Amino acid sequence: MAATTPAPAQETVKKAPLTLTPQAIAKVREIMATQDPIPAGLRIGVVGGGCSGFQYSMAFETQSGAMDKVFSFDDLKVFVDATSLMYLDGCTVDYVETLEAAGFKFDNPNVKNTCGCGSSFSA
Repeated sequence: MAATTPAPAQETVKKAPLTLTPQAIAKVREIMATQDPIPAGLRIGVVGGGCSGFQYSMAFETQSGAMDKVFSFDDLKVFVDATSLMYLDGCTVDYVETLEAAGFKFDNPNVKNTCGCGSSFSA
């Protein structure tokens, strides 16, 4: 009887509770391509701060953390920690360019109030 070797552990990619638009995915990939070394994916989170209590965070990561949920958007890995996940459920992340500014925009149905500058929120 042959011994079986256990398969290597793999990250679980689940259906995402948040959405990234094609424009956001393209911009993240464009920025990732300029990094050295190339990151494994993008971390999206919610952190305490700002004048309304919470603010969004985005950063490149070389690997997922032990408590992260990993989602895939057209082969772009997005890491979200369990605490941030409850604030991001139903959220859409877009990338917009206007004559006045360019950047990532979060459309989050969980937000109850935002500050005057729009960079923080309360849920």
